[in-house]
Amino acid sequence: MSRARTAPPAPHHTDGSELLSYASLIDGKSVPGDRWVYVVDSDALLQDAFASLTLKRKLESGRLAPEDLPGGSIVGRVARADREAVEQAVRAAAGATAEWNAFPLDVRLNQFGELLHRRLTETAERTIDILLREGHPLALARWQVSGALECFSPQSLDFYRSQMLHETTQGPRRTSVRRRPDGVVCLNPPQNAPLSSALLGVTSMMAGNSLVVRAPRSAPLGVMYVLHEVVAPALEELGAPRGTLNAVCGDPAPVLNSWLESPLVDDIMYFGSSEAGIRFQDRCVAAGKKPILELAGNDAVVVWKDADLEYAAEALTESFFGSGQLCMIPNQVLAHPDVADELVALLARKAGEIKAGSVRDEDVLLTPVLRNEKFFECLQDALDGGAELVCGGHAMQADGTRDTAGIFLEPTVVLVRGMEAARRIQAVRHETFFPLLPVIAAEPAPESVLLERFTDFVNSNPYGLRNSVWAKDPEAVEHFVTRITKGGLLKVNDSHIGFLPGLPTHGGTGLTGGVHGEANYPILRTSHIQGVSVSDGSVRPRDAVFGAWRSLREAAPAAESARP
Repeated sequence: MSRARTAPPAPHHTDGSELLSYASLIDGKSVPGDRWVYVVDSDALLQDAFASLTLKRKLESGRLAPEDLPGGSIVGRVARADREAVEQAVRAAAGATAEWNAFPLDVRLNQFGELLHRRLTETAERTIDILLREGHPLALARWQVSGALECFSPQSLDFYRSQMLHETTQGPRRTSVRRRPDGVVCLNPPQNAPLSSALLGVTSMMAGNSLVVRAPRSAPLGVMYVLHEVVAPALEELGAPRGTLNAVCGDPAPVLNSWLESPLVDDIMYFGSSEAGIRFQDRCVAAGKKPILELAGNDAVVVWKDADLEYAAEALTESFFGSGQLCMIPNQVLAHPDVADELVALLARKAGEIKAGSVRDEDVLLTPVLRNEKFFECLQDALDGGAELVCGGHAMQADGTRDTAGIFLEPTVVLVRGMEAARRIQAVRHETFFPLLPVIAAEPAPESVLLERFTDFVNSNPYGLRNSVWAKDPEAVEHFVTRITKGGLLKVNDSHIGFLPGLPTHGGTGLTGGVHGEANYPILRTSHIQGVSVSDGSVRPRDAVFGAWRSLREAAPAAESARP
């Protein structure tokens, strides 16, 4: 695979600084387009969102030349692919699949994974810089990069290998159960975390699939950077065929339609809302494609009576990271009635420490929410439903000053008394995607009854990404671990969003993953099970059909005589 080069050369700002520029990646080559998508620097957006977005629109409409740009406000651009380029990317992927799958599993999985881990480690600071440009706070950018590294860690690679091939010997036969690639996988990552989602999708290539990625127009730079500069060189080093990896940037509807219509596409990984995702699932099935869905979260956290409340409250503040615009954060809390009020007081104090500001500040965890009307509608719905406002509830400026025109939202906690009333509140029923966390104080009841009610409450959540539990009593922990069956990941006494080697980072049940939703290891979800038997040629076919019954009947008298 010839390494893709960033072409054509990037123009310079009026202050002499270079504009980071990426073309489409198709069949191992950089393919320029006739239009560009421009990326606004996050700090420029913070200083004057209207002016920065106006500048972006002028550039993309051709009313302003890139050479005339003032320095700093626009930090990158990505070629916008037309329909022919999208179709060309799929054709290139289809042409590479058979050759790539013929590479030994050890090369596709272990060697490729090790190369990616090394290159991601070497480029970690550069990757974080790209994420900062696109508006990810420094702490969360580091979290994303560390999560990507866990996907390719030795422990994760060992787990993938254990699932991809199991071999045994049975007399004259060598039998195996192995996973085979589906073929051409197309990935539609989300706008809020496209770089890390693209890297997650890259694990599908370890199964022998070829990959086509659509970089979202709202945040294309990180996707193109990591695919051009990290993944493509690793494939080149392995000698992978051209077309194994392809990337284009375009509007979602035409790209998705093209993938659905193409007879060459086998699987589509789709990130989005549950409502849109379930509709897309039906379209995929009708078109003969396998849908792999990453939809909304609405994660639940259980806090039992003996929990470490200090640590539990700290973990719950993860709900406000990225202003709640992450799918895998705590979205609702179910608290034991004995500790609910103390927990809420601790949570309110810690929520007040979550800062807004420049993404380059290590302490900043809040991001702008440019459209906040749904936040206030959801908050009002909770208050109308009997919830108590504990803290937050206002828009604010970057320095924390309350301002109705502010582009940040205060971390907001509401207290709902009673499980029966909770599900009538919109913020409990559905993912909110802004910094609003409802804490549900359960009604007093005997411990055995509360255990069952808590478990039923979590399992009845129509979503199922992650759940977590805070409890010390071993019997209570065992109850929750045994009985909570929904969700792709369950964590006990731990960070809700922290990554762990070998465990899934994405995937879930219900409205989170669709009809066939489960923990999402793309290497597994984009492959299928195949059984293989290889005989040495000494087995008579008629004996293979009827011999087992004869052996069973011959063994029966011996077994009978051996009984005491």
